[in-house]
Amino acid sequence: MNTLEPLRSRYRSDKAALLGSLTQGRSTRSARRLLRQLSLLADRLLQSLWQRAELPGTLALVAVGGYGRAQLFPYSDVDVLVLLPEEAEEPLRERIAAFIGHCWDAGLEIGSSVRTLPECLAESAKDVTVQTALLEARLVAGDSALFERLRTDFNAQLDPQAFLVAKTLEMNQRHTKYENTPYALEPNCKESPGGLRDLHIVLWVAQAAGLGKSWRELAANGLATPFELRQIERNEALLFLIRARLHALAGRHEDRLVFDLQTAVAESFGYQSSFSPDGKRLQMRASETLMRRYYWAAKAVTQLSQILLQGIAARLAPSTQELRPINAHFFDKGGLIEVASDDLYERAPQAILETFLLYERTPGLKDLSARTLRALYNTRGVMDGAFRRDPANRACFLQILQQPEGITHAMRLMNQTSVLGRYLWPFRRIVGQMQHDLFHVYTVDQHILMVLRNMRRFFMAEHAHEYPFCSQLAGGWDKPWLLYLAALFHDIGKGRGGDHSEIGAVEVRRFCRQHGVVGEDARLAEFLVREHLTMSQVAQKQDLSDPDVIATFARRVGNERNLTALYLLTVADIRGTSPKVWNAWKGKLLEDLYRATLRVLGGRAPDAAAEIEARKREALILLALSALPHEAHKRLWETLDLSYFMRHEAPDIAWHTRHLSRHVGAPAPIVRARLSLAGEGLEVLVYAPDQADLFARICGYFDRAGFSILDARIHTTTNGYALDTFQVITPSMPNHYRELTHMVENDLAQALASDVPLPEPRRKRMSRRVQSFPMAPRVSLRPDEKAQRWVLTISATDRTGLLYLVARVLARHHLNVQLAKVSTLGERVEDIFLLQGPELQSSTRQIQIETELLQALAVQP
Repeated sequence: MNTLEPLRSRYRSDKAALLGSLTQGRSTRSARRLLRQLSLLADRLLQSLWQRAELPGTLALVAVGGYGRAQLFPYSDVDVLVLLPEEAEEPLRERIAAFIGHCWDAGLEIGSSVRTLPECLAESAKDVTVQTALLEARLVAGDSALFERLRTDFNAQLDPQAFLVAKTLEMNQRHTKYENTPYALEPNCKESPGGLRDLHIVLWVAQAAGLGKSWRELAANGLATPFELRQIERNEALLFLIRARLHALAGRHEDRLVFDLQTAVAESFGYQSSFSPDGKRLQMRASETLMRRYYWAAKAVTQLSQILLQGIAARLAPSTQELRPINAHFFDKGGLIEVASDDLYERAPQAILETFLLYERTPGLKDLSARTLRALYNTRGVMDGAFRRDPANRACFLQILQQPEGITHAMRLMNQTSVLGRYLWPFRRIVGQMQHDLFHVYTVDQHILMVLRNMRRFFMAEHAHEYPFCSQLAGGWDKPWLLYLAALFHDIGKGRGGDHSEIGAVEVRRFCRQHGVVGEDARLAEFLVREHLTMSQVAQKQDLSDPDVIATFARRVGNERNLTALYLLTVADIRGTSPKVWNAWKGKLLEDLYRATLRVLGGRAPDAAAEIEARKREALILLALSALPHEAHKRLWETLDLSYFMRHEAPDIAWHTRHLSRHVGAPAPIVRARLSLAGEGLEVLVYAPDQADLFARICGYFDRAGFSILDARIHTTTNGYALDTFQVITPSMPNHYRELTHMVENDLAQALASDVPLPEPRRKRMSRRVQSFPMAPRVSLRPDEKAQRWVLTISATDRTGLLYLVARVLARHHLNVQLAKVSTLGERVEDIFLLQGPELQSSTRQIQIETELLQALAVQP
């Protein structure tokens, strides 16, 4: 029988008893006590094992890391140091190794090191991580005199100033790794900005500086106010409890609030999802309530840790920089804005917004001092309804928006210090609000500030290379602040139920009325917020070759000023949702829509015949430049109808003609590929005898080859041939694209020449986000406005091969795809197909087609 089994069983049962009550209730008071109890439980087991090992009395067993500060989480490593007075002989080393092995056998996940006292001091001198671990060292068993020598020698060697610098640099690196935001959708509650590690750093540098080992000691030494002390302890306790419950619910060491666990953690706090009064519409998920509470805590930790670290730094190295007066209220303290007195904001609340206006206007200012941050944090209650109604504050906020520089940084700083939400009350409602739409990867407030940043960059010369056309349009814009205002309000109505665009339009109209924005300026701001989704929907979901689509959109926009502003906001918005959402093809669609609408607004009525003739003339010029024989185009063009020429630009027509003029009516499929003119991915031309499953075979090939289809323009010639053009991208686009184009041309042609049955689609594992927040697929099959074709609209969770699943269903029912517009929005797709086929005339068949599509699109567990 294993002699360690009784110890192991007792440890497991005692730990289980402690964890039994962990996942119930909202109170955070028990979190610290639980962590201490888990540490004591590990202490007792280690002490028993240490006695059983019968190691010499001159050794010491030392707890380090989180275990050293008696904050042991349910599945964290138990970090220990076996401290030796001098170099151990091999037999002793073997006994120590046996002791560590017994620790594992008894159920402890040990992280161990074995060092002599001089080795500890030498390692700590060159490695700040070791230095940090020893700072929190605590004796568990063994020689207390040896441990005291370690503490004394370590403290004598420690350089508090160098330690502060090293930990600050380490913190900055860690924040960069987590994208410098506490608002990640799956934050790490220990390592992310605003997480527990930020609080650890404050206590570490304070302890190194001799300013205290606990929050109460820091407050007693004047580093924190009583209010700040309460806020720190409250938010730390919440983070403790969240992390402990994450461990307990996952049954492993898990510090990330991953989608899989957010709901379970939320329910452990007693949060429940809320529904509309009729019970049919989900209003707020339980996980969203939890995450909002987490984000508010992380935001407070970010603010408070910055205040405390600056205060500690000032104690260690008192500033000798001269305070340069800016005005009666503020000083410039080495590039930091310093309040003239601690009670400035209480005496003169108007100075709060003045702080950020000065930040924008005064060259050389880069941040707020600890004194200013503290003054803002402790006087947030001053920003009440009267503060928001004050005409001077309203004028100041408008000036902040209208400054030529510093707007993005000022707004971010206002959000970080909670001033933005306190002044702009509707904004406060969306701070830390998640968006479970498989589209946005930021919380609503962070998305809004990202869109504001994108909009601001259009007006900055150093960013003109990123968005050349947007920068060109911005260069002629007279009031950029109106666009910033629209960016600030465009999603401010989210989370209230109903159409957030309409809610936002009401809010921006109220803002304009309160701040004296009138006439055309106010109407433009309201128009932009109400219509901010319209342009992307038209560009990505409707047929831009249809003159009626352009004319309808032009009537909705009204004038060139509205169009330009809406275009800039649309680009900024899409690029501010997720790094995965924007691509060059979407950019081309939006630009094409802008230019076509601009022509209509300029008085040029849509003239399909004139447009077609212009495209043909331009294509002929391009063909002449490529030395195509005179009139070689005629044989192909005679098989093409007006819709072909309306859907393709002149460069595409010339490219098709150059490759197909000698192959009209050829029995074998012709496939050609080139770099997309949109600037990303490939453009693939397919010319082959038409057949019902042709579209499905093409999609199947792209699925197997790892390509994503962005757009498909399907055309059937008068002699029964398919002339299809696809825009595709691949994650691994090689530098030598010619190899890729040759592969596509050869392999796709072979796949189309084969008459084997369509292969079964591949089943692929869904991402955790998709599994946690599944989207019910939606299918709509309706006749178009002219009742000549049918419009199939699909909304579903995106995954590789989804288009092939759709194409297989359409092929089974012998439906011809005439146009496909494929829009990928994060992890959601919105696809539009124009279809023709005899089965669409039967209502029974329509229902069958829609049913099969829903079955194909359903996310498989």
